[in-house]
Amino acid sequence: MPLDYVCVKSGVLCPRCQSLIDTGVVQDFEVEIMRALIELEENEGIQILKKATYYKSYLVDNDMVIIVMDLGVGTSVPVFSRYARQIEQRLREKLGKRVKIIPRANDVRGLAMHLLYPARILGVNTLWLPDGSIEYVVRIPRSDARRLSKHREMYEKILSEILRKPVRIRPT
Repeated sequence: MPLDYVCVKSGVLCPRCQSLIDTGVVQDFEVEIMRALIELEENEGIQILKKATYYKSYLVDNDMVIIVMDLGVGTSVPVFSRYARQIEQRLREKLGKRVKIIPRANDVRGLAMHLLYPARILGVNTLWLPDGSIEYVVRIPRSDARRLSKHREMYEKILSEILRKPVRIRPT
């Protein structure tokens, strides 16, 4: 975790942890998420969290939290999702928000595969715009588009925030 265990557990932050929050490296709401993860590990005995590494959380529309963390089980989508599902359910109860856990990925495709699962990813196109900026287009099968129909804009917003570049999801 980016913050000290004692600081998260007690709620009283040392100067180093406070400076991380003041500079924006760690957001205020992340302290609550880290505390909930520690409680799940210690009180509820979720053993997978002993091997887990927390990286970052993103709050989307004040009702969904995306947590980027490595659970130590690899990055295969079905395997990772199986382990993450139990933690997501417990965090949903503790935080009162929808929760999605995804592993840290170095590429757009890997990140999109985990976030949009069970929808399949056909590919990712990189658009180089005339002003020098980059935009990504994540292509999904038209048959999977109905799985994302209600939440497509939310997923686009999440991917854009994580990648810090505009992302569009297009059925093909």
